[in-house]
Amino acid sequence: MGSNPASTPSLGDLRRRLDVDIDEADLRLALTHSSFAYENGGGANNERLEFLGDAVLGQSVTWLLYDTYRDIPEGELAKRRATVVSTNALADIARRIGLGEYLLLGRGEELTGGREKASLLADALEAVIGAVFSARGHDAANALVERLWGDMVRNEATFSADQDPKTALQEWAAEQQVGPPVYDLSETGPDHEKVFTAKVTMPGWTQTGDPRTVLAEGKGSSKKNAEIEAARRALAFLTGQ
Repeated sequence: MGSNPASTPSLGDLRRRLDVDIDEADLRLALTHSSFAYENGGGANNERLEFLGDAVLGQSVTWLLYDTYRDIPEGELAKRRATVVSTNALADIARRIGLGEYLLLGRGEELTGGREKASLLADALEAVIGAVFSARGHDAANALVERLWGDMVRNEATFSADQDPKTALQEWAAEQQVGPPVYDLSETGPDHEKVFTAKVTMPGWTQTGDPRTVLAEGKGSSKKNAEIEAARRALAFLTGQ
């Protein structure tokens, strides 16, 4: 059987983190993966809400970008929108608010690290946005997107580093005259569904007094994606963004 809803943390805590007035039943549906629904009688899952949330998120982020960057042409705005609504960006926000601990997953997803999978986290976050839109309307959903995405959208570093975070991190290290980034990789899960973890250190960076200090950690479905995520998080940490 899938995970028991009673064993998950209080949804009231999540509602407070999100600062949304939504029934727990609606929020629970947004967190219900199809694997859990299948293992528990084939009830409803979050896929329809994900579909709705994807559209709502796209519209809200489009307006944020349009209103923030008034002199940037359409093509660049479209690229920036793709950056902040990417699976990795959504998963990062989902991890920041601890969304993974609230997911309702089937046994297979639970055993293969589903709570850390970028795709599942991104889908669930879109479903939450869809649930807020469905229950409370456009203004409430738009306000949620503003709270979760506003700083990211308004931070130019989001876009300067996102295309190639590993190169950006290496350039930062060179500018600071410290050693180049080093990535330590590990993997979990079966061969057909591996999750890779990359931990990045910078031997010449000694702010903590220990050059072995892990600056950031990233996860992904490939070694490359894990390293990119680790580099992006390290940049955010080092630049205070």
